[in-house]
Amino acid sequence: MPPVSSKASKKPAKPAATKIASAPKATKKATKKSSSETAPRPARSSRKKVVAPPAGIISEVAEEPTLSVEGLRLVRGGTPILSDLSWSVSPNQHWAILGANGSGKTSLLSVLTGYLTPTGGLIRVLGQQYGRSNWVELRKSIGIVSSSIRQAMPDHEPVLTTIVSGKYAMIDYWGRVKRQDRADAEAILKQVNCEHLADRPWLVLSQGERQRVLIGRALMARPRLLILDEPCAGLDPVARELFLEFLQQLTRQKEAPVLLLVTHHVEEIVDGISHVLMLKKGAVLAAGERDTTLTAENLGEAFGEKLSLISRDGRLWLELQRRGTSTKHLFTGNRDI
Repeated sequence: MPPVSSKASKKPAKPAATKIASAPKATKKATKKSSSETAPRPARSSRKKVVAPPAGIISEVAEEPTLSVEGLRLVRGGTPILSDLSWSVSPNQHWAILGANGSGKTSLLSVLTGYLTPTGGLIRVLGQQYGRSNWVELRKSIGIVSSSIRQAMPDHEPVLTTIVSGKYAMIDYWGRVKRQDRADAEAILKQVNCEHLADRPWLVLSQGERQRVLIGRALMARPRLLILDEPCAGLDPVARELFLEFLQQLTRQKEAPVLLLVTHHVEEIVDGISHVLMLKKGAVLAAGERDTTLTAENLGEAFGEKLSLISRDGRLWLELQRRGTSTKHLFTGNRDI
């Protein structure tokens, strides 16, 4: 760099704390120097400096809800099914949706997955807004396990092929299984503890095995959201307990998708379920963290009876109260209230 003239040396560049008002003068002097001379950058350039927002703001931006509904309404034949329902699910949360028959659980799922058109309200799922996005494409990022899918599976199809079919959202998969798809399906079978079932046809599987295979099928598409619609329905007591053990393991997996578990039974809400949404007559009765939401008072209001909530070996159970005394009946298995 060439030496700075004596005239310039008498007026050294001011430090970074220079007031904004002095910036034009410094800029004028800098233009008189040769192009090879590096002049101090004007203080006004500090205006363009990007200042990082507080850490709290960054985390809020990163934590966009996995799904959210605001003022959701569903009316069919003049009858309100869902009424002004608002709810939000954040990443890394697993929710149970609980309520009596007719409370709106299945209708809510049908709206969220685009199988029912809402009457009003705002719906956002995985960053997409209903009415402005292709919901058919969005379903490929949502895994669904329900009785309707279970009943639609072809009897002759081997388990490994059933797993592969989930990647393409196809029932009764046809064509050759690609090498990479086979490898991915084998890994998922191991994940759901069904690797020994790879070659067995659907027809000979037990109900518990079918549920685990269907979850594996849903995971094949690498969903960000997994909906389990009453997955224990039809299972015998042993199969149900084995399935719940598997569900607990799934909630602990680091890469597990956000889970929505629909059930009638509090004992099916495993420890890995962090939040509870309780519905009554198509509206939100209670929603929030499991420990504060899953109370005897809320459950009694949801099911229309006086109930006690009992904890046994880390599991919750309901007990019906009548005339001030307990009936000593625990709601277990697949019996509904």
